[in-house]
Order: sequence, then structure tokens, then C-alpha cells
Amino acid sequence: MRKNNWIREVSFVVLLCFFLTSLSPLSAAASLKHYVTKYRAIQVADEQQKRLSRYYYLIDYFSEFSFFKRRHKVNPDFIRALILAESNAYPRAKSNKNALGLTQITYATGKQAANELARKNIHFRYVSKKKLKNLRPNDLYNPAVNILLACYLIAKYNAQHRGKLDLVVSAWNAGEYSIINNRPAQNKETLNHIGKVNGYFIYFLNRNKRKRYRYRRY
Repeated sequence: MRKNNWIREVSFVVLLCFFLTSLSPLSAAASLKHYVTKYRAIQVADEQQKRLSRYYYLIDYFSEFSFFKRRHKVNPDFIRALILAESNAYPRAKSNKNALGLTQITYATGKQAANELARKNIHFRYVSKKKLKNLRPNDLYNPAVNILLACYLIAKYNAQHRGKLDLVVSAWNAGEYSIINNRPAQNKETLNHIGKVNGYFIYFLNRNKRKRYRYRRY
């Protein structure tokens, strides 16, 4: 049976239509359309790619786990997009809200996720159960810890919101309870973040399509 990667793999046009038909009133849809369009053609520079590629083995490894539903896994390209949108692939990044590391996780959120993970019957390379049970703020600067927690949290939000990218990113950026009436948080920061993550995600999906096409040709 084919393994499922949560977060829909769709083109920009289809994704934009999904956004516009799932939001109301019209002003909210228009607002999100602005931010989606803003990042429609976003590119990844060589230096960004070089920094990000250092963590591909961790992204690919931790995105292989089904944390909530059997055979449902986080799309590694979404995690790559999230890292670039959050920290530009700098593992020592820190926000003015004390969000830390590659995916910018606050300690309170990270601690809760680590405790939940520690109770699951899953064993990981790179991150021990002891580390999860005794998570400290500085541990969020550890790329392995940060990416593991990000994959777990995104899987959690995917399960809650059935893979709808705008709602998943809203839960990530503005909190689990930021979604009201099946709409993402309507603040500028969150809408901008949805657009940015979406733009990077589409970039990586299209890049992989081009790679597959070249492979078939030769």
C-alpha cells in the first residue's frame, strides 16, 4: 500500500483555489491571497540550500515515522520549507519570542511535545528517551532534537486539520487554538507565514518533479 505524506502535494494554482474557497468572508480570502501570491515565485539561493542540506539526513529520517496514524507521514519537503521560513536554516536562531533553533520552537511547546514523544513506544536514532524526558531550552538548538519535535508537532496538526496547509501553519505559528470556524488566524504575521511556507514548499515539490523528469529522460 502506498505510504501517505501529509500536507497536500498540489500545484500553486490548485493550492490557491483551495485557500480561496475555504476561507470567508471575502476580505479574509483576499488577504490570504495577497500573501500566497507574494511568495509564489520564491527561490532558494545556493547558500540557503547549502545550509539546509546539512540537515537532510535528519529531515528524511524523522519524517519517516508515523506518529499518529499508520502510514501517514510528514512530507520532508514541508519540513524543509518550514525550516527556511522559520530560521533560514540557522540552527542557533532565536526569535524575540524566545522561539529557538531551526524550526523556532518555544521551550513550553517543545517540552510538552518531548514529554508526549517520550511516552510513545518509539525509539529514535540521534535523540534518546532520556533527552526527551529531560529536555532543556538549549536542547532546542540541537538540530536532531529540533527537527524531531517539529516532525511530531506537524504530524499532530496534520491529524487535527486533515492536512490543510493554511490551518497547519496557523496552528504552528499562532498556536493550536488559533483556528476558528475552520479559518487560520487572521493576523498579518500568521498569514505572511502561511504564504512563505507555501512558497518554499511548492519550490521543493517542483524541484523534485524536475529531478524525476530528468531521471526518466536518461
